[in-house]
Amino acid sequence: MTTPTYRAGRTYRVGIVGCGAISRNHLEAFTAIPEARVVAVCDVDAARAQETAERWGIEHAYDSAAELLSSGVDIVSVCTPHPTHEQVVLAAAAAGVHVLCEKPIAVDLASAERMTAACDEAGVRLGVLFQRRFWPAAQRLRAAIEDGTLGRPILGHASVLLHRDPGYYSAWRGTWASDGGGVLMSQAIHHIDLLQWLMGEAVEVHGHIGTFRHSIEVEDTAAAVIRFASGAMATISATTAASTNLGETVRITGETGATAELTEFPEGTDGRITLWAAGGSIDSEPVHPEGLEPNVDLSAINGQLIPHHTSQVRDFVAALTEGREPAITGRDATAALRIVLAVYESSRTGQPVRLEGLLANQK
Repeated sequence: MTTPTYRAGRTYRVGIVGCGAISRNHLEAFTAIPEARVVAVCDVDAARAQETAERWGIEHAYDSAAELLSSGVDIVSVCTPHPTHEQVVLAAAAAGVHVLCEKPIAVDLASAERMTAACDEAGVRLGVLFQRRFWPAAQRLRAAIEDGTLGRPILGHASVLLHRDPGYYSAWRGTWASDGGGVLMSQAIHHIDLLQWLMGEAVEVHGHIGTFRHSIEVEDTAAAVIRFASGAMATISATTAASTNLGETVRITGETGATAELTEFPEGTDGRITLWAAGGSIDSEPVHPEGLEPNVDLSAINGQLIPHHTSQVRDFVAALTEGREPAITGRDATAALRIVLAVYESSRTGQPVRLEGLLANQK
C-alpha cells in the first residue's frame, strides 16, 4: 500500500468506477476543477466504459476496479450500485487511493463501519456525496442555527413527496438485495442527512414503512419520528407513490421560536428558503411557484444537481491539498444510514429503536 501525501499545487489523477447515469455528475464536477484530471473510467460493461472514455476524452477504460486502482490514480469516485460500494472502497483503501463515494455509503452498518475503518487505517480520505448540504440556502439555515437566529433546534420535519414511474424500478432498483431499501435509502436519505446535520446526533427512531403503488420489494412510503441527543424531535414523511412530484422540504424550529423552511421544488432544483419566521415577522414565498413543471425525468434531475456535486468535489480536493477532513465524511454518511436502517428495524418490530444498539441487533 502507498501512503498518500498532501501537497499544495499538485494535480490529482481521478478514476471513475461505474459509468451509469450518476457518473456524468462526477465527470462534470472533476472536469470543472483545475486541480483534478479524470484519467480513467471502469465499468463491468467494458463497452460502456470504452464509450464513456471516448465521449469524455479520457485516456484509459477498464472493466474492473482492480485494474483502474493499479493504474496510478490518486482519487476514485464510486458510482456503482449501493451494495457494491464496500468492495470498491476497501480495494481503494488497500491501494492508498482517496475515495469519494455516492450515497448511501452502504446498505448495512457493518459494511459502513468496515469502509470507514479501512480508510482510517490506510490514511486515505473518505467522502460521501450529500451535495444538498452545499445549497446556499442550506448553508444559510445552518448559519442561522449557529449565530443564534434560530438557536438550538427543538423541532424538525423532512417531507419528501415524489413520483416515480414503474419503469424507474428496473435493473438493480427496487429489491432489498440490490438497492438496500426504497424511498428512504435512495431519495429521502438526502433530507435525513440535512436533518441530522442541522439538529445533531439522533438517538432513537420509531417508524413504519409500506409499499402501496409499486410492484417492488422495498418501501415506496415511510413515516418516522426521530429523537435527538439534545432532546429535540423531528418527523419524516416520504413517498415515491405520489401521482406528481410535490417537492421536498426540511423545516426547523429553534429555541428562539424562529422557524425556517428549506424547499426543493421541482426535484433537483436548488433548495430555497420558503419560510422565515423570526422576531414576530414572517417572510415567505410560494412553495410551488407557478410555471414550473413538477415532473422531470431522472437525467434532468441529476443534471440540475451538477453545480452542487461540483461544490462538494471542490471541497474534497481542497481537503486533500490541505490535509483535512472533507466536509462530509464516511462517519457523517453512516449517521444518516443509521437513521434509515432504524426506521426499517422499528417497522419490523413495531418498537422504537435506540441507535446505539442498532449495529448489534441488525440482521
